[in-house]
Amino acid sequence: MIIQAIHDISELCAKKGVQHAILSPGSRCAPLTISFARNELIKKYTFSDERSAAFQAIGISGYLQKPVALVCTSGSAAYNYAPAVAEAFYQQVSLIIFTADRPSEWVDQLDGQTIKQTGIYGGHVKGSYQLPDSYHHEDAYWHVNRIVNEAINLAESYPKGPVHINVPLREPFYPAQGDKFSFSENIRIIKPYNANSNVQLAYYTKKINEYDKVMVVPGQLPYNKDLINAINLFQEKTKCTVVSDIISNLQELENCIRHQDLFINNKKGLPESFKPELLITFGNSIISKNLKIFLRNNQSITHWHLQTNADKVADTFKSITEIIQITPLTFFSHASLNSFADINDFSLQKKSNFYHSWSLVDDKVSNFLKKEIAKDFFSELHAIGKAIDKMPNHSILHLANSMSVRYANYLGLKGKPGISVFSNRGTSGIDGSNSTAYGNALVSKELVTLITGDLAFFYDRNAFWNNHKASNLRVILINNHGGGIFRMIEGPSFLDELEEFFVTDQKLNGAHVAAEFGFQYSLVNNAIELNKNLNIFFQKSSTPKLLEINTDSRKSLDVVKQIKTMIND
Repeated sequence: MIIQAIHDISELCAKKGVQHAILSPGSRCAPLTISFARNELIKKYTFSDERSAAFQAIGISGYLQKPVALVCTSGSAAYNYAPAVAEAFYQQVSLIIFTADRPSEWVDQLDGQTIKQTGIYGGHVKGSYQLPDSYHHEDAYWHVNRIVNEAINLAESYPKGPVHINVPLREPFYPAQGDKFSFSENIRIIKPYNANSNVQLAYYTKKINEYDKVMVVPGQLPYNKDLINAINLFQEKTKCTVVSDIISNLQELENCIRHQDLFINNKKGLPESFKPELLITFGNSIISKNLKIFLRNNQSITHWHLQTNADKVADTFKSITEIIQITPLTFFSHASLNSFADINDFSLQKKSNFYHSWSLVDDKVSNFLKKEIAKDFFSELHAIGKAIDKMPNHSILHLANSMSVRYANYLGLKGKPGISVFSNRGTSGIDGSNSTAYGNALVSKELVTLITGDLAFFYDRNAFWNNHKASNLRVILINNHGGGIFRMIEGPSFLDELEEFFVTDQKLNGAHVAAEFGFQYSLVNNAIELNKNLNIFFQKSSTPKLLEINTDSRKSLDVVKQIKTMIND
């Protein structure tokens, strides 16, 4: 049986500059051994003593100043590398260490050659990686490719050093008689480039000209007016398409796609004209699941990711080809100052066509939403839309997880300058939303607005249990008395257990919390009350304010589904 993901490891190593490999005989490591042994691009050496083998690798790598691969079987064989690993770490010699391992369920089960190999070299490696122990899922190949790319990049970055890749392998280890071996074509190589010199920046600026369909997708970022200005100018000159979630803090851009989560329909698909040729990403996570799926389904693209270092790079869209080690502000500032004079009119027109394909749809959705939210209709989406519209410019918006951040992302922040958006999207949990917003309000002069659902609000009520005053805090509580998001997700929404075990029905209201912690409190149950309260809610006060909006989760989700259907139609 050929495990293609493992078999291609040696080819990936070769393409990334690993020209020498030292192999120690063993059974568990057979798939790795065969991969390297049959790769004509790599010089192989065999040493039975793993302790000696690892020092031999130091000798080769130290002299050539090139990374060397080490391969051994499981158990104490891996421990025998340890003295040389420590030496390599302090000598700053790059070794790529592959240790075969038993599947994790056999650790501590008295099975032969099975020890605790995960993180076995402790602090004496620059990075320790664990491959999956099953390679049948389609993501396994991407996972292996990403990890090996990242490990070699880390080993070769300053200061150089050893990295460890633990490889659990299941039987059978050896290919069946008649199995044909071949390395995959077009193995993805992720190349790191330090682009802080004018020469390197000029190279990338010129490369941008070669693509007619350039898309920029920022992840979560702090608000940065300088970055907004730089990307505005870059977009003006390159005619690129910027697709931005609300948490990127870039929706203030003059030409920005904001409603992608409503109009990208991955079941129907988008026309070929919507697919980028060059994708430029930076920042942390994005909210839009539809955008993630769309980009993951279109991997045959050039993908530059901007990050100041080359290790621990998130390959969210499974397509990174180059890591450009630079800040986004430096990259776009330099690129926007370039005249792009060598772009001919025909190419410029094609670049514009790509942007207009996206912009035309986004503008239609934006106009539709504006009319929809203006209606005196009462739903969670309408309530949040009206609240954002009334929220002062140049203020701070915190969004709790689950539906609150999704509703806000559907709506976007068009025409709302200077609003800085925060959300706990590092792990995307509901815990801590109140506390994060309260802490922000304590050190900020601006008005701080938190939009939250009931579960997140009541879960973190102790955020207000303190002696510190935050009169600039405004909390909008959408209380549908349960976890409404589970009615939207396809998996649990069809289960008999939905209401009792997923939605988590609760009867609490915010009045008691407001009284206990000294908030001005208002309750609304319909559109008329909402409009009346929003007119005064953001005005200055000597205490924080809590606006509780009672909603019906089922009706509100029906509204979202209807809006999505109308947009897709």
